[in-house]
Amino acid sequence: MRSRCGSRAGTDHRRRLNRILLEVIVQTLADAREAAEGGADRLEIVRNIRDGGLTPPVSLVEAIAGDMSLPLRVMVRENASYAMRDGELAVLQRAAADFESLDVDGIVVGFSRDHMMALDEVQRVLSAAPRVRATFHRAFDDLTDPLSAVDAVAQAPQIDRILTDGGTGSPATRAVRLRQYVARAAGRVEIMAGGGVDEEAFAWFARDGCVREIHVGRAARQGVDPDERVSAARVRRLRALAG
Repeated sequence: MRSRCGSRAGTDHRRRLNRILLEVIVQTLADAREAAEGGADRLEIVRNIRDGGLTPPVSLVEAIAGDMSLPLRVMVRENASYAMRDGELAVLQRAAADFESLDVDGIVVGFSRDHMMALDEVQRVLSAAPRVRATFHRAFDDLTDPLSAVDAVAQAPQIDRILTDGGTGSPATRAVRLRQYVARAAGRVEIMAGGGVDEEAFAWFARDGCVREIHVGRAARQGVDPDERVSAARVRRLRALAG
């Protein structure tokens, strides 16, 4: 007969496996502390969140890394478009190398041109930080053939996840697309929902189980302004919805 203790342990293990990973965008050390207090599992560090997130100062990443043990993903992006501009490569490579030296969990990078993935440009940035892992960010949502893009990203050894909003429409419609991406990825790369994820969409994705990771910005903040400070209470609310 299985002991009660063993049965409970098995249930707890299944709960951990099914638990949604919650990633929160932060712009300051205060943001990071609030997100951690609220129960975030991982942080994405950026500056200029209004521009979709740009490369933050190395000093900010150092401060957050020295203050807490949460995994950190750091944006490496120099303009608000999804295209790398002339003269940016060296700056992006230097940032990637700096963040790798801080032993962050990974960097966040992605490029597209004419709605086609510019994976070669991503690889050129990553070549400066060969040991760091990477998230391919929402340049993915600019692509005309996202399913083929999943295959391409899955072949890039340093990229371990794709951040995507799942397209337009209701949370239910987006969840269907997210499931399609997850099915295409087939475990080769993680699909993380993010972009326009308000509390309603967050709750839907968590209930639906279409993804295992959800990334939030505004939903973790005190008000509708994306530059508002992260709120531990808001993060805690999301954590409760995520299970």
